[in-house]
Amino acid sequence: MSKKLLLEKAHIEGIRFYDVYRREGGYRSVEKALKEMGPEAIVEEVKKSGLRGRGGAGFPAGMKWSFIAKPEGVPRHLVCNADESEPGTFKDRYLMEFLPHLLIEGLIVSSFALGSNATYIYIRGEYAWIVDILEHAIEEARANGFLGKNILGTGFDCEIYVHRGAGAYICGEETALIESLEGKRGNPRIKPPFPAVQGAWLRPTVVNNVETLAAVVPIINMGGEEYAKIGVGKSTGTKLISACGNINKPGVYEIDMTISVEEFIYSDEYCGGIPNGKRLKACIPGGSSVPILPANLLLRTAKGETRLMNYESLSDGGFATGSMMGSGGFIVLDEDQCIVKNTYTLARFYRHESCGQCSPCREGTGWMEKLLLRLENGAGKLSDIDLLWDIQRKIEGNTICPLGDAAAWPVAAAIRHFRDEFEWHVLHPDEAVKRNYGLAHYADPIHVPVAG
Repeated sequence: MSKKLLLEKAHIEGIRFYDVYRREGGYRSVEKALKEMGPEAIVEEVKKSGLRGRGGAGFPAGMKWSFIAKPEGVPRHLVCNADESEPGTFKDRYLMEFLPHLLIEGLIVSSFALGSNATYIYIRGEYAWIVDILEHAIEEARANGFLGKNILGTGFDCEIYVHRGAGAYICGEETALIESLEGKRGNPRIKPPFPAVQGAWLRPTVVNNVETLAAVVPIINMGGEEYAKIGVGKSTGTKLISACGNINKPGVYEIDMTISVEEFIYSDEYCGGIPNGKRLKACIPGGSSVPILPANLLLRTAKGETRLMNYESLSDGGFATGSMMGSGGFIVLDEDQCIVKNTYTLARFYRHESCGQCSPCREGTGWMEKLLLRLENGAGKLSDIDLLWDIQRKIEGNTICPLGDAAAWPVAAAIRHFRDEFEWHVLHPDEAVKRNYGLAHYADPIHVPVAG
């Protein structure tokens, strides 16, 4: 049983409400941070913890905090990125729905550390019912002296505002989120200047994900060094995983990043294996934008080592033979799944969500969608596969924000690892359309010799 730092109390009845949350030890980190620690000491603890951004990038949170500019007389802001729009990812929704006070507690401590008196939760528009939950929790916190003027008599003022997005995936990118928060169209900004220097209303701003900010609570309570002892290497602490697809037990799991991918998929504690005795074919381990891996490269690295559920192990081998932890959206595909159809579905999503600001993304995502639809419908040519490869290569790295990369990587990985399945759609069009599932041999175990 892995250690739980965030979801330990999630099962307690009424934990969503202040009285129960407080009874179970809630808001201790606020008292400790505001009364016993200064802002610099909090930032130092977060640095010691090794906490990495849980939204996808995995950048060290303490280092990001230390970049914030502190010009005299200029307000600073903390913005919580709750625009959880990555397909396959739903762990932030779980946190906000069942443990809203945990997020608010993390926000208060983080706001104090960064000097933010006005803090914002930018939430995905489709999470309408969670807005009510958060606003009720904010009112409870304020009524009990944890928000507003002179919190706990320390002289620190802080208000938290919930801002609804309008359902745009692009607003998960921090500068597009800031533009939307300001009331403008959610188009990413060119960097520099970075948000830490000129963010919301051109003021110094830190944007952090829901899970990242919630993790600040156990870090302050237990200390950064103790937190860093959990996990392995630079993958410290615990990580929430949204598991879905062809598994017996989809849901949100908290892991300590020392377990293997195989254990996560097949153990009863986690996903409980694949339904109906089917074989594992492939997996997208970190949300829809990260490279898909075939079964043999998912459970073992190219060097034959056991693949673990952490940042370093999942990325071992680069994009040639590895993937990314990303946002932790773990999508499992069994032997009956068609990679071409799956890739088309993702390409359709990224074409729809492109803001259109950059030509390679605006045009390229549409071309990839059309080519994949043609292949899926049995009307493709072998040359379409090379054309797809060429298009994704021209999108990657040539856009203002990472949405272009997010659209290109799934296509590149699908062709890299499953090219003969694409070719099969061209060579057997009638069968491909009729069966609508791909080649099963990718689910066969492949024994990779360990380098001596």
